[in-house]
Amino acid sequence: MLSPAQVAATVDRIAGVQRPDGMIPWYAGGHADPWNHVEATMALTVGARRLEAERAYGWLASTQEPEGSWFNYYRDGSVVDRRRDTNVCAYVATGAWHHYLATSDRGFLNATFGVVEAAIDFVLRFQQPGGEVLWCLEPNGSAGRYALLAASSSIHLSLRCAVAAAETLGRPRPDWELAAGRLAHAIAHRPHAFEPKHRFAMDWYYPVLCGALSGPAAEARLRQGWPTFVMDGLGVRCVSDAPWVTSAETAECSLALTACGLYDEAALLLAWAERLRGPEGSYWTGCVYPEAVHFPDDERSTYSSAAVVLAHDALYGKSPTAGLFRGVGLPRGLVLLEGPLVVSDAGANPAQQP
Repeated sequence: MLSPAQVAATVDRIAGVQRPDGMIPWYAGGHADPWNHVEATMALTVGARRLEAERAYGWLASTQEPEGSWFNYYRDGSVVDRRRDTNVCAYVATGAWHHYLATSDRGFLNATFGVVEAAIDFVLRFQQPGGEVLWCLEPNGSAGRYALLAASSSIHLSLRCAVAAAETLGRPRPDWELAAGRLAHAIAHRPHAFEPKHRFAMDWYYPVLCGALSGPAAEARLRQGWPTFVMDGLGVRCVSDAPWVTSAETAECSLALTACGLYDEAALLLAWAERLRGPEGSYWTGCVYPEAVHFPDDERSTYSSAAVVLAHDALYGKSPTAGLFRGVGLPRGLVLLEGPLVVSDAGANPAQQP
């Protein structure tokens, strides 16, 4: 368990990298992508850096494209990768709801809702009849050829956060609820709908981290993948076939374990993540074993530090944000069963339906 001073030091390091325009790059002088920008912003919120967090959301509002999207990468105020990733675009909904939980600032939520609404409507243009969401819009205007399991899982969480924001503001979007149900059903019942990426740890734990799987199905999935992806005493490897442990994957897997009640295992992973903590509070992106060489080079990324802060908050925190990744207060919406569409009871889990 990190001390409050240690958490504050990590958050301070993230804030120190933020640019005057509000953008949070991966590291000082580096590029940014909107998903990791939001992840870092959520850590600022946890660390009571409210002004910096709201400046970060202001950057998103100022750079959003007319149809609701963002480009993949930005550097020094310019676009450097013109692909648009649907998951990257959707994550603003998770960040906005997280900030509202922390601050109870209805004015912020109302002001940000237009950004969230445009982003979610853009993303849902790429939802397929089976529920999965194609992963990108290419620079030439063509849609990506396939859906990704980890990305679609993250979109599922963002959809639930967007529905919660809409309901709080009295602007219900039942089409978003239906989209969330269809997506959860695809994740739980149609694994063939996603491009095979089985060697990546994110495909293992993201369906649990983002609430598409819960209960016994979630626990079974995490226990099954543990021997493949976890290096004992070190953390979670980003791919199954190489000894590359990353702080972000280790912390995010801890979040997934917390989400399904495996608290001892979650605490164990967070303790191992401290091997990648620098003396000033930032976290190295990764480490190659057995050589114990940091990679890439000496990179300490803001999103890695943010993942640790969020995992720590989920496991040990007492604030309203601590329950976000457990789905506390998030609507499940409309859940598709194997047969006809029905309206779920609160807390229903598509993975546990007949």
